Amino acid sequence: MKIIPLKEGNFSTNKTKDFTLLIEENADTAKGIKMSVTPFLIITEKDVILLDGGIGWKNKSGKTVISEIMEGENIKPENVTKVLLSHLHKDHIETTITRTDNGFEATFPNAEIFIQKQELDYAMNSKGSHSYNFDTLEKLIELDNIVWMDEDRGSITDEIYFEVAGGHTPFMQVFWIREGEETIFYGADDLPQESYLKYHLAYKSDFDGRKAMELRQKWQKEAIENHWQILLYHDLNKSMLQF
Repeated sequence: MKIIPLKEGNFSTNKTKDFTLLIEENADTAKGIKMSVTPFLIITEKDVILLDGGIGWKNKSGKTVISEIMEGENIKPENVTKVLLSHLHKDHIETTITRTDNGFEATFPNAEIFIQKQELDYAMNSKGSHSYNFDTLEKLIELDNIVWMDEDRGSITDEIYFEVAGGHTPFMQVFWIREGEETIFYGADDLPQESYLKYHLAYKSDFDGRKAMELRQKWQKEAIENHWQILLYHDLNKSMLQF
């Protein structure tokens, strides 16, 4: 397997979930929580898989950082076969759609987009929450290539396994991708940074912080025993851990 981190940058975010890019001039003075936003492309023999969709950060020319990285890897949006969404917070879905003069379209036109139905129902009952961009979300769920998931665990293919873990949101799902002797684990915002493994804390930013903490301890033990690669969506300094 090939893992391509699609890091959009390091950011600070405030109480209303507005993201500010951290640059040399503001890195030390920026207020709020600091985090990266790093979706991932996983290339297997059968699929080109996008894990979560980022915030759609654009460079000075107006091109999204994700599309720029993909171009550098000679991967076109049409090459992506599956988009796996862990949950529907706005920093995880934005690049799934592209706004056009005539409305919007799927950024990855040939990809199946996997969304947990329980997560959508929860999001739609959270109107007023700053964690969601409802304009993007409402457009996303109108796309023709959505695959609605309504089971708590199971296999998408022989290589891809999912489980509704909860924790960060009530119905957030995590993914394992296995090929040959390799196992990639993506814990999304239940395990977003390496420090979450060093300090066993229940975070107030999670819907169920204690559950997320307990899951991290379980996954760390399994990762050590089975030599997983863990992907870190929000770590400022590294995108992967190899156990």
